[in-house]
Amino acid sequence: MKKTILAIAFVAVAMVSCQDKTKDKVEDATEAVGNDVEQEMDTLATETGEVIDTVQAKTGEALEEGGEKLKEASKK
Repeated sequence: MKKTILAIAFVAVAMVSCQDKTKDKVEDATEAVGNDVEQEMDTLATETGEVIDTVQAKTGEALEEGGEKLKEASKK
């Protein structure tokens, strides 16, 4: 009977110990994923800003060309 009780106690201690290790691993994984997501968001923000700047520049050029064509058409 003593062996059974000791075995159950040992299993209980092992399970609690494993739960702590699992929790630590989950916390580490969560932090890693959070850091990766944050880096991707920063990268996307930078790329989006560059795309917006490019679109604004191209739109400005297109408007200037359109204005010049309108001036030329109005002269005719």
